[in-house]
Amino acid sequence: MEDVLSNASLSDIFRRERGRLRGFVRRRVADERDVEDILQDVFYELVEADRLMKPVDMAGAWLFRVARNRIVDFFRKKHPVPLDDDLSIEELLPSPDAGPDAAFARSLLWEELEAALDELPEEQREVFIAHEIDGRSFKEIAQETGIPVNTLLSRKHYAVLHLRERLKEINEEIMGETR
Repeated sequence: MEDVLSNASLSDIFRRERGRLRGFVRRRVADERDVEDILQDVFYELVEADRLMKPVDMAGAWLFRVARNRIVDFFRKKHPVPLDDDLSIEELLPSPDAGPDAAFARSLLWEELEAALDELPEEQREVFIAHEIDGRSFKEIAQETGIPVNTLLSRKHYAVLHLRERLKEINEEIMGETR
């Protein structure tokens, strides 16, 4: 795609992508007025990118990325929640029963958690998953692996430090920074 879009191509992109974008936003945002506001913001971003002569490659993918960001902004304004370091992962995530807004935020946080876990050294990742996600005790893990409890505690500590730092930004982006 050209770096600078023409008015004709803006109209074509708008007509071609509007239905799919509407469906994408509608599945995540319940109120039809909010859906329309988000769609307007997305297409405004496209017009602004064109006006400022910013390169837009793969306009469809670009529009969905902007839509996702606008949905995140919408939730952040609507549902600010502080990040408490003492909460478990499940407590940090929005309830799966809290509607489409919360479900979308929850899915974004899980995606980021999975990516952050993949960044950990294998030993840290395994103990974190075993303890936090599988709910196994350190004593149980130590018996199964032959690794001393203090070593497991240390590995989990380093995993938590990394994950906390890595997920802080996305949590603030999705849930809003209130501190």
